[in-house]
Amino acid sequence: MKRVLSTLLLALLLAGCAEKGIIDKGAYELDTRHQAQAAYPRIKVLVIHYTADDFDSSLATLTDKNVSSHYLIPANPPQPSGKPRIWQLVPEKELAWHAGISFWRGTNRINDTSIGIELENRGWQKSNGEKTFTPFEPAQIAALIPLAKDIIARYNIKPENVVAHSDIAPQRKDDPGPLFPWQMLAQQGIGAWPDPARVTFYLNGKSKYEPVDTAALLDLLMRYGYEVPDNSTAAQQKRVIMVFQMHYRPELWNGIADAETLAIARALLEKYGQG
Repeated sequence: MKRVLSTLLLALLLAGCAEKGIIDKGAYELDTRHQAQAAYPRIKVLVIHYTADDFDSSLATLTDKNVSSHYLIPANPPQPSGKPRIWQLVPEKELAWHAGISFWRGTNRINDTSIGIELENRGWQKSNGEKTFTPFEPAQIAALIPLAKDIIARYNIKPENVVAHSDIAPQRKDDPGPLFPWQMLAQQGIGAWPDPARVTFYLNGKSKYEPVDTAALLDLLMRYGYEVPDNSTAAQQKRVIMVFQMHYRPELWNGIADAETLAIARALLEKYGQG
C-alpha cells in the first residue's frame, strides 16, 4: 500500500513539474507555447440542402462513395428518447462532399470550409411548366434550429455565411428552395436577413416590382458574395437573381431585376458588408 501511495505521489510531483504547454506524446514531446497568428478555423460556412428524395434513399445516397454530408435530418425525426434524432454521417472535423462546384464570398471549393446539413424533402415537381416546391415539416425545422445554433456557436459562423446550396451553386441548384423559412431562422439567430425598414428606405417609394437595371443588381449581388462571371449569359444572370430571390424574397422568384430585389440587396450589403 505504501509503495502505491509513493508511486502516486511521485507521479503528481512530476506532473506538477511538467512545463505548461509541453505535451508528452510518448515517443516525442509537443511544444504548444508559441501559437501562430496566421491561423484560421477551417469551418466558416454552413450550407443548407434538401435531399430531393425520401429518407431511406437519401441515407443510402449520402453514405455511398460519391457524395456525403455532415448531417441528415428526417422530415419527421423520430423521438425514441423524447428528443428528435438527427443522423451525423461525417464528423465535423472531416470534409464532406456536399457542395460540389461552388463559390461564396470570394472563395471556391466550399466543401473545404463548410458543414453541410441535408433535410429530407422531396424538392420540386414541375406542373404546367412551373416548379412547385415541397413544404418543410415543422418538426424538422424544430430539430434543425438547435443543431444549426450549436454549429454556428462552435465555429463563430457569420450570419451571411449561413447559405443555401443554391446560393453557392446558382447555376446547378435550387435547394432548399423558396419554402425554406429563412426569415424565421434569422429571427432565431441563424443566417442573414435584411432590416425591413432599410429595405423600405432603399425602395424609396417605388413600386416593388418596377424593373431596374439588371447590371446594377448583379453588381450588388456579386459584392454581397454571389458568383457572377463577366461572361455570364442572360440565362445565367437570371439564375443568380432567382436564387437570391428564393432566399430573401420568396413570394416572387422570377429572376427579373426589380426595385424590391435591388433594395434588399442594398440593405444586406449595408448590414453585413461585402464578400
